[in-house]
Amino acid sequence: MNSKEKIFILDDDDLILSMLSRVLKKAGYDVLAESRTDNIIKKIGAWGPDIVLLDIRLPKRSGIDILQDIKTEELPVQVIMLTADDTAETAVTAMKLGAVDYLTKPFNTEEVKIVIGNVLEKENLKNEVVYLRKVYSDTFERDFVGDSDVIRELIEKMKKLAEAHVSGILITGDSGTGKEVVSRNIHHMMHGPARDGCAPFVWINCAAMPESILESELFGHEKGSFTDAKADKKGLFEMAKGGTLLLDEIGDMKFELQSKLLRVLEERTIRRIGGDKDISIDVTVLATTNRNLAKAVESGEFRKDLFFRLSTFYLHIRSLRERQSDIPILAGHYLAHFAGKYNKKSVIGISPEAEKMMMSYSWPGNVRELKNLIERFVVLENIDIISPAHLPGWLHSGALQEGQISHAGFVLPDEGVSIEELEKNLILQALNKANNNKTQAAKLLDMTYDAFRSHLKKYGIS
Repeated sequence: MNSKEKIFILDDDDLILSMLSRVLKKAGYDVLAESRTDNIIKKIGAWGPDIVLLDIRLPKRSGIDILQDIKTEELPVQVIMLTADDTAETAVTAMKLGAVDYLTKPFNTEEVKIVIGNVLEKENLKNEVVYLRKVYSDTFERDFVGDSDVIRELIEKMKKLAEAHVSGILITGDSGTGKEVVSRNIHHMMHGPARDGCAPFVWINCAAMPESILESELFGHEKGSFTDAKADKKGLFEMAKGGTLLLDEIGDMKFELQSKLLRVLEERTIRRIGGDKDISIDVTVLATTNRNLAKAVESGEFRKDLFFRLSTFYLHIRSLRERQSDIPILAGHYLAHFAGKYNKKSVIGISPEAEKMMMSYSWPGNVRELKNLIERFVVLENIDIISPAHLPGWLHSGALQEGQISHAGFVLPDEGVSIEELEKNLILQALNKANNNKTQAAKLLDMTYDAFRSHLKKYGIS
């Protein structure tokens, strides 16, 4: 029990004051008991309790009047009414005026402790939500960085879609461009601190699990619907009620499951596996992909009707090489972030020459690649200013920009390169392009799977 949790008791019965004070002090609370109503609002405000136990029937003033004064003065305190009325009609009236609960005399001391504990728990949870939402808000603003026309246009579209509270948005872009960050920002714009309650943000990667498991995760299941269904389970659509469900990498969802998703999006209902009733859903569905869904439709890998349903509202995030003016802003942002995270206060900034070189690089891994590079600088380099000498060889030459490696072979720049850095970067790029699928990444580099795993271990890539 936190000794700072304070309970103020106002009752004209000395026996009740004595009993409650003794019980609550023993339970670990700081207690102040009062039987007189003189200057009571000033006394409550000065002591700053968490909870006031307030008797409804007092000699000079009604507890209802005092409750109204507490609310008028906006004192940050929760009020529990004390009543001897078995019908509790007056207490119910008090709750309509802002009391959080009531206790009927004579008291059961265990009941008193339970009611107080429940009120404090709810208040602590509310305060935690307020705090987290503030942090949540600040994090979104910091993580979504850029000042280019491309980014400004994107943010403007996001705001319009959020204000309209559309039911679904398709978000496209290359790997590493920040599709999840955009998704979380849209959720934040729709359900931010200006709105009451704490709307859930639920995320699932459609490429990361088998179809049967993904279906159960999305729609839930009834007990006994399959071997391991030992209890009813809510699906993510139900868990995201009133908030947002992010379907990441929807382009990799199996064809049969796509038809079930289409039904959900059109009818706004789901049916659990093994269930016989439809459940209404109130959720914004955001879907992201780095695939060209139009081509996937042409090849028969993606349903045309689902594509049209998803693309009613869509956002495309440009690759980093298409918004070069954002590169110094992003680099500075991540430099400050990681300097704080790793307590490297000596790191000051990036030289103009290094910034220019970074802006001329194509960043095939997009924002994620830039972020990882800056983190590497902060952790491994004991420097205050990042200069061209600190940049890796491939970034100097731009050798890994698309089209730079051809059948004629790699052209060694005059200043040379680090083979290990070059090899490591190729491996990271292959993983990015293959969405971290090691088998596919190995194929991109014409390596066996075992050889690829050996290189991952060599460079400490997880």
